[in-house]
Amino acid sequence: MDTHIVSSIDSSEFTHLTRTLSKSTVIGLDAEWKPVRSQRSTFPTVTLLQLACQIGDDSAGWDESVVFLLDLSSLPLPSIWELIKDVLVSPDILKLGFKFKQDLIYLSSTFRAQGGNPGFDQVEPYMDITNIYKFLQHKQGKKISKDTKSLSAICEEILGLHLSKELQCSDWSHRPLTEEQIRYAAKDAHCLLGIFKIFQAKVIKEGPLCNHVNEQHQSNVSLGLKGILEMPDCENKLVGRKFCNALDIVQATASSEECERIARGVEVIRKTKPMDESLWKIVRKYGEKLFLRVSDRNPKASRRKGKRLSSVVVCEEKQLENYGDWQGPPPWDISLGGDGCPKFLCDVMVEGLAKHLRCVGVDAAVPHSRKPEPRLELIDQAYKEKRVLLTRDAKLLRHQYLIKNQIYRVNNLLKNEQLLEVCLQSYL
Repeated sequence: MDTHIVSSIDSSEFTHLTRTLSKSTVIGLDAEWKPVRSQRSTFPTVTLLQLACQIGDDSAGWDESVVFLLDLSSLPLPSIWELIKDVLVSPDILKLGFKFKQDLIYLSSTFRAQGGNPGFDQVEPYMDITNIYKFLQHKQGKKISKDTKSLSAICEEILGLHLSKELQCSDWSHRPLTEEQIRYAAKDAHCLLGIFKIFQAKVIKEGPLCNHVNEQHQSNVSLGLKGILEMPDCENKLVGRKFCNALDIVQATASSEECERIARGVEVIRKTKPMDESLWKIVRKYGEKLFLRVSDRNPKASRRKGKRLSSVVVCEEKQLENYGDWQGPPPWDISLGGDGCPKFLCDVMVEGLAKHLRCVGVDAAVPHSRKPEPRLELIDQAYKEKRVLLTRDAKLLRHQYLIKNQIYRVNNLLKNEQLLEVCLQSYL
């Protein structure tokens, strides 16, 4: 394994890290911390974050990978917070993990405590190795056990690789790390890439991926509106120009700090290498979204569960948000009989957004009536005109039938920020 320890933002290793992240499309995530043996209500402090980066493609081969060990006890956390956050939510990078929710809780707590920032609350697109393992077991006709196997057992069975866990509870706060700790940490993250490689080969061998809305595995996909506007290369150029025009308008009229922050972050996101088509289809069909709830910040609430939390939890307070994300192919999809032109319907709560979208060349309509229409009439109009309904009406999102009729919840309140949100989710 090509392994690098990153302990300073002024080092060549950190430069190598940032360049590699801009070219990576798959990353294996893992974290290490010194176990807390007291009864205090506190989370362990994460001292090492492992990033196994896959920088190869179909032509370069899967052997082109590199592992970075981020020494969080030495790095200034506020300086790397934005970099890590961009990686965790970048739609161009598939993140792999093994029960990574607990790692994310501890990682977020560490950054909040030492960096004075909000930490991290989600990872997307994401795939858990336990779910990949169950998929492979099912395809082999084996009975799937209700008990979750350890990462070591999965590596032994899938890769024929012995992954010793003897150092899992060692003192990860002690510096310098031993050679054995470095190898252990690197293997823990790197093996995730190997398991995913087996999974990817299996999926590709089965033939073209189906993108039908009612596909069983589609229920966990949460890529936002980005997925609905995937077009051939010739059309992407036009979409890119529309996005740049929208960004120019927002940057010229931005009046809030949040809008300016989002606009500044666009350049970072745009530098990432987009997924190739085969990987993107896998992500769209099997991808998941990892959330942290507000209650996950409470150590006592986490400990009462008595075991590591599930890798992906779609709790009641997050189900509403899941319905707001894009699900399935767009109604204008050519393969579904559409004309290939993106169209939106803005209800009365985001009616002003329609004008902004039209200014940058996007087809956006408003309800037929100025009065608040019954929700079913809004859905009917969006369905007949093959549009995506944009709304902030939380009650609309509670109806299960909306998933097939296409709906997206706009999160921001200000029109400029709403425009940028739709552009960021749609065109990047």
